[in-house]
Amino acid sequence: MSAGHYWLVIGGVLFVILNTAAGLIWLERRMLALWQDRYGPNRAGPFGLFIVLADTIKLFFKEDWIPPFADKVVFVFAPAVVVASVLLSFTIIPFAPNVVVADFNVGVLFFLAMSSMGVYSIVLGGWASNNKYALLGAMRGASQMISYEVFMGLSLMGVVILSGSFNLSEIVAAQKNGWYILPQCVGFFIFLIAGIAETHRLPFDIPEAESELVAGFHSEYSGMKFGMFFIGEYMGITLISSMVVTLYFGGWLGPAFLPPVIWFVLKTFVFIMLFILLRASMPRPRYDQLMEYGWKILFPLSLVNLLITAAIKLLI
Repeated sequence: MSAGHYWLVIGGVLFVILNTAAGLIWLERRMLALWQDRYGPNRAGPFGLFIVLADTIKLFFKEDWIPPFADKVVFVFAPAVVVASVLLSFTIIPFAPNVVVADFNVGVLFFLAMSSMGVYSIVLGGWASNNKYALLGAMRGASQMISYEVFMGLSLMGVVILSGSFNLSEIVAAQKNGWYILPQCVGFFIFLIAGIAETHRLPFDIPEAESELVAGFHSEYSGMKFGMFFIGEYMGITLISSMVVTLYFGGWLGPAFLPPVIWFVLKTFVFIMLFILLRASMPRPRYDQLMEYGWKILFPLSLVNLLITAAIKLLI
């Protein structure tokens, strides 16, 4: 890959990811309105498209307030962590042949490491706010994300065993004769559930449950610092959807009548829509139910899936 092509890929990935995160603000509101039989944004511009611009302007002009008893340095630093960790995770995703920022041999491990960094933004933000609701939300978020990372990592190992590689490009190439959704359907469901918990989206938005914790870990945030948490969440949705497509649905692979990158985008948007549909339809479980569900059901299932996959691979 030449230097010019490399910088073009980096610029293209950054441009698309940041604009996708912004566009999902509009898309989610329109889809929620459609599924719940009500009007969505329809006043600001055609089809309400300018709602994204209106939200951005509102966040820029909101008072950038820092609580007087907060740890100011950590309070300002925390929102940047979630954006940085998600953007770094996108570097290892192959969007098409030769369209990847960093084709690491340990791409799966790098993804797990970067997703773990997102815990720091929640914990630091909640602790630095010096607010009991924010701290409680941060503690919930930390336990939820650390727990579900265990199941996420174990569910991925089945794909690694079948492909014989941690490199995501090689995992996609290994699915030419069949997507891993069929032999790894259990791993797929565990990974998807863990991904929803990692992005703390409904129904697993326990760290920011507004009926219990005001707004959870970001209760004291306003202006663009709140906006960074907001954008980080939408980038996280896109990241988990991209990883699901890469690991279980053949990545860019598809019939030749469409370019590989278009197949990747179409598959990814199917799972983004699933994230939105869950928000429109699912109730929130209690915190203890969420943790029990993970350790009593998902953990044994992921171990059984791993053992059976390894045994079949050895036999074959």
